[in-house]
Amino acid sequence: MIQGSGRCHYHPDRAGLGVCVECRRVICRECTTQFEGINRCASCLDTRRKALEGPPPRQEWSVGHVVMALVGAALLWGGVVLAAHVVG
Repeated sequence: MIQGSGRCHYHPDRAGLGVCVECRRVICRECTTQFEGINRCASCLDTRRKALEGPPPRQEWSVGHVVMALVGAALLWGGVVLAAHVVG
């Protein structure tokens, strides 16, 4: 699509109604969604929605996580004890 042609970026066969404030693409009536009083296309609206949702919820520790942490601590402790015997 040629920018400034007045045709919808997503539907070139339709006349443009406005411009998305995020990506500056011409969009038709079906592609225009007002969010926070501003016109956005579906792609930019989805990006904005994800940003407002924030980070995903923190996951709790499962049994596998606890076992791996204990194995890692045991390996670390074994390395410290081995290093102490080699040096000492």
